[in-house]
Formats: sequence, structure tokens, C-alpha cells
Amino acid sequence: MKQVVTLLRPRIYSFKNKGLFKNDRGRLVKLFLFGTIGMFFWGGIFAVSLRALIYFKEISELGDILAYKLLSMILLTFFSLLIFSSILTSISKLYLSRDLSLVHSMPVSSFKIFIARWIESTIDSSWMVIVYTLPVFMSYGIVYQAGFFFYWDMIMVILSLVIIASSTSVILVVLVVNFVSASRIRNMSVFFGLCLFLILFFAFRFLQPERLVDPEVFSTTLVYLKSLKTPAPPYLPSTWAFDSIKAALLGQIKQGMFHTALSWTWAGVMVFMAIIIADAVYFKGLSKALTAQVRFFKNRFSGIHFQGFLPGPVRAFITKEIRTFFRDQTQWSQLFLIAALVVLYLYNFNALPLEKAPIKTVYLQNLLSFLNMGLAGFVLAAITARFAYPAISSEREAFWLVKSVPIALRSYLWIKFFIYFLPLLILTEILIIATNILLKVTPFMMVLSTATIFFLVPGVVAMGIGFGAAYPDFKADNPAQTVTSFGGILFMMVCAGYIGAVIFLEAGPVYNIFMADIRERGLTVFELTWITGSFVLAFVLSICAIVIPMKFGEKRLSELQV
Repeated sequence: MKQVVTLLRPRIYSFKNKGLFKNDRGRLVKLFLFGTIGMFFWGGIFAVSLRALIYFKEISELGDILAYKLLSMILLTFFSLLIFSSILTSISKLYLSRDLSLVHSMPVSSFKIFIARWIESTIDSSWMVIVYTLPVFMSYGIVYQAGFFFYWDMIMVILSLVIIASSTSVILVVLVVNFVSASRIRNMSVFFGLCLFLILFFAFRFLQPERLVDPEVFSTTLVYLKSLKTPAPPYLPSTWAFDSIKAALLGQIKQGMFHTALSWTWAGVMVFMAIIIADAVYFKGLSKALTAQVRFFKNRFSGIHFQGFLPGPVRAFITKEIRTFFRDQTQWSQLFLIAALVVLYLYNFNALPLEKAPIKTVYLQNLLSFLNMGLAGFVLAAITARFAYPAISSEREAFWLVKSVPIALRSYLWIKFFIYFLPLLILTEILIIATNILLKVTPFMMVLSTATIFFLVPGVVAMGIGFGAAYPDFKADNPAQTVTSFGGILFMMVCAGYIGAVIFLEAGPVYNIFMADIRERGLTVFELTWITGSFVLAFVLSICAIVIPMKFGEKRLSELQV
């Protein structure tokens, strides 16, 4: 293992070179910001999990069954996420990294290089899943007042699942790469991974899991209890983990240790199988991966050319952006995911049981419509972060060509802005109008929500382009990952604050208008002044959200030395 440890040292030294252990003020500020945001989400997950389990615990007899059913679903989801993440990460680490030629030129056996890369892949693909799943398991220990053995068992079970998922994924990748090149596997895995995610998501949603807390939808109590107590398949590692954690919660130490030992035994078997298989076929697959890349789907948009009244350089940039988007299969394949999520988004509103709510239906419909503006805004921000924010970084090392063409950086940024503005405006307006139709809102709420979104979209897109230009990363292997950088986190925070501010400014006036309409009375002078001032201030804020980020991005980008 001495040579394996030596191969891992560059990764350890990279943290030191990045300044993670240096007394750098800028680095410390970024770490503090990221740590605060991470702890906020971690605490939110913990609070929600704790509240849900306390609610289940208060239900006599049935509560424990619901809690264990939820635990089984969480472990299965956890294991599935580890499998998918490990597949994508192992492909990049084992076959597509830029330094593989240098590493394999060293006097080290290929299987030892495989072990080192596999360890890195396991850590990279699992640490975030583990961190944000821990609060859920900890809430179980607190609610059920578990002892030390539960927390020890929880850690051991999670580690065994990580190793099993990583070993299974790497065996599949190593075997398949010998028949299909790694570049094609990556494209296929992204495309089919999205399809698998959509199938599982739709299957889970259409099963209507909310029925588990509504026994009235079942014909008899026995049918309801039977649906809850249906055991998971015994051959799944997540089932062994569930049995172990459940036994630890109940204080059954021997039974818990048995299932933990079963899980670790299979983890050891999978590790040895992965090493033996890699020793036989890894280098052969790597040789194929170093050949020219191929496309899973042929590009049908290579001959596209944008026509119109715009100047020649502007038309050329628009044509380049469209061609680049459709040439990258990891980009356009996500359109399927967005389309499916739109359908699922609308289905959730259609499935709302408004007639069972204790609040008046007319009031509740318009309240949900107003809150839906904020929800659609955050969906817009997430899509903008995925597509618009990395738009500048996607130029990579060729950005010097952009700076050398006879077109101002301001025009270049506005071209990027309009390319993403129109599709995102259409998408968000479809969400708002369709959900309002499903909710059967009043004409006032229909006009207000569509108008608000019309002014929110350009502000959010401008922030994405502006912050992406201010904090670009032209050396990133995958520009989409730049959204997790300091600039990406800053963009998400400012964007969330902007959306929240607009919704907050409109909340009071909308409530007054709606209540005045219900009570059939007129608005007072003070209310009219307040309403006018709030909407004018929201409009001014939207204009500032467009202009200021674009100027900020232009200034930072012009000062960048490329």
C-alpha cells in the first residue's frame, strides 16, 4: 500500500496548495460563507426530520411503522444516489482525467493506480451524500433515545453502503469500458441516468406516498397496515442496513451486529472482486479511452445558421452559442429532465386536495398562486444556475478569441443574456399560467403573477450572466461545476434575496386588494399610496437587478488577464 499512498499524496497536497490550511483572509471568508450555508441546509434537514419523526412518534402503534417505512425508503434512495454518483465519478477518475498518461508512465502496477483512483472516486462521490444524510439518521437516534451503539452502528452501516456502491459501480464501469469507449459511456450514463431518474421519480410520485398518512383512501385498515409492513427485498444491501439500524434503535445489539457484519462481509467481497477484475482489464479499457472521443447521438444542428437583421458579429455569436449547446450532449440531454420536471410540477398542483382544506377554497387558491410565484422564481434560479451562470466559463481557454473579435464585452454579455432570457421566460410563464389555470385563480392574480414573473426573469438571468462573468473559471473540466464555486454560491444568495424581496414587497398590497374585493369595499388613499409605492419599488428593484450585475460582470471580465 506504500505506492498507493504515494499516488494519493498529490490530492492531499492540492488542499494545502489551494490555501485551505493557510491564514488567507479571502480564503477564510469563503470558507466561512460556504460553511454557514452548509450548516444552514444541514440544520434545516435535521429540523424537518426531527419534526416529522416526533409527529410519527405521537401516533400510537402506527407511528413506529410509518417511521420505519420512511427509514427504509431513505436508505434505498441513499444507496441509489451513491450508485449513480459513483458511476459518473469513477468514469472521470479512471478514464478521462488529464493526468492519466503521466501517472501510467510511472513504474507502478496499473492495479495500484486503479486502487488509488478508486479511493479518490469513492470519497468524491459519497462525502456530500453522507454529510446531508447524517442529520436524518441522527434525528432517529434522538427521537427513539438510542444509545451509543446506534451511532456506532449507523457510521459502520453507512461506510459499508458507500464501499458496496462504489465497488459495484467501478466493476460495471471497468467491464463496460472494454466494449464501449469511456467518452461514449459518459454520454450514455448521463442520458440514461436522467431517464432512470425520471422513471423512478414519476413512479414514486404517481404511487402517491402521501396516502400513507391518509388511511381513508384504503378500503380497510388491514389493507393499509399490509401496505406499510411490506418487507423490502432481502438481497438489497440497503435492506441489510435497514435491519441493522432498526435493531440498533430497538436495543437489539446482537441482531444489529449480525446485519452490520453481513453488510461489511459483502463490502469486502466486492472490494476484492473490483481489484481482481481491474487487474485483468483496466489497462485495456484505458487504452481505448485514450483514443478519439465519439458521440452517442450525431449532431443534427451543426449546419444551423441564425438569420436576421442583427449585425454580422452578433449573428455569428448567436449561431456559435446554439451550435455549442447542441454539440454538448450533457447539456441538451438535460432538456428532457426539465420537461419532465415541468410535467411533475403541474401534476403536483393538479393533485392538491383543496376541497379538503379547512380554509375557504377561493382564499386558498389565490394564496397558493401568490406563493407559487416565489416557488417558480426559485425554480428559475436553479435552471439559470445550471445553464446561464456557466455560459462564460464554457468558453474555457478559447476566451482570448472572444476578447480579440471586433465586438465589445458589453455586447458579448448581452448576447449571452438574450440567448437564455427568451427560453427561460417562456418556460417560467408556462409554469405560472398553467398552475393558475389548475388553481382557478381570480383574473387579478393571473395578471399579477404573469407580470411579476415577466420582470423577475430578466433580473435572475442578468444575475446569472453577470456573476458568471465576474467569477469565471476557464480551467474547469466541467463548466457546470462552477456553480458550486464562490461566485455561484454568491449568485444563488443574491438571487434568492432578490426574489424574496419582490415577493415581500407585493405581499401586503396584494392582501389588501384581495380582502377589499372579498368584502366588496373600496381602497383607502393610504392603501392606494402604499400599493403604488410597493409596486414601483419592486419595478425599480427589478431594473437594478438587470443593470447592476451586468455592469459588475463587464468590469470584472474586462480586468481579467487571459
